[in-house]
Amino acid sequence: MITQVRGRLVEKSPTAVVIDCNGIGYFIHISLHTFSQLTDNESIKLLTHLQVKEDSHQLYGFSTAMEREIFRLLISVSGIGTNTARTMLSSLTPKQVREGIASEDVALIQSVKGIGLKTAQRVIIDLKDKILKIYDIDETLSLSNNTNKDEALSALEVLGFAKKQSERIVVKILSDTPDASVEFLIKEALKNL
Repeated sequence: MITQVRGRLVEKSPTAVVIDCNGIGYFIHISLHTFSQLTDNESIKLLTHLQVKEDSHQLYGFSTAMEREIFRLLISVSGIGTNTARTMLSSLTPKQVREGIASEDVALIQSVKGIGLKTAQRVIIDLKDKILKIYDIDETLSLSNNTNKDEALSALEVLGFAKKQSERIVVKILSDTPDASVEFLIKEALKNL
């Protein structure tokens, strides 16, 4: 299996890159998260996952080992293919995906385009224990953050703000300040809504 590619960056777009390795150009699918991590430096190294199907061999590239691990966990879930996993890692950071699964945040997972309620629930059921074990996350800590988030979201909803928009902002605040209080979340969200 091809586990990494190092070479000269030839082409770059938000969904794919071409890396020249000693005269061979590798077309590698990437997420927006990985795209945002790429610099304009010509020399590049991406960790990869090779997806082999009957009719194609496709490489998926990642800037970090954590992103690749979460991608592999996601595609192990029935109903989640490589494109859906890549979309999830483009909409949310690997850390947000990891913490969303650990804290059973169905709404966050469901906020990704193409993922419905049942698929979001299946992702959480299938991956929660693996995520908690692999990343050694304390379950009580993730649940307390989830409670603060839920309270802040319900307060914002009462104030008349759309749930999806509020949730994206609150999740972003929580990724920057994981131990934020309910009051802090509401105040910061109001500044951004």
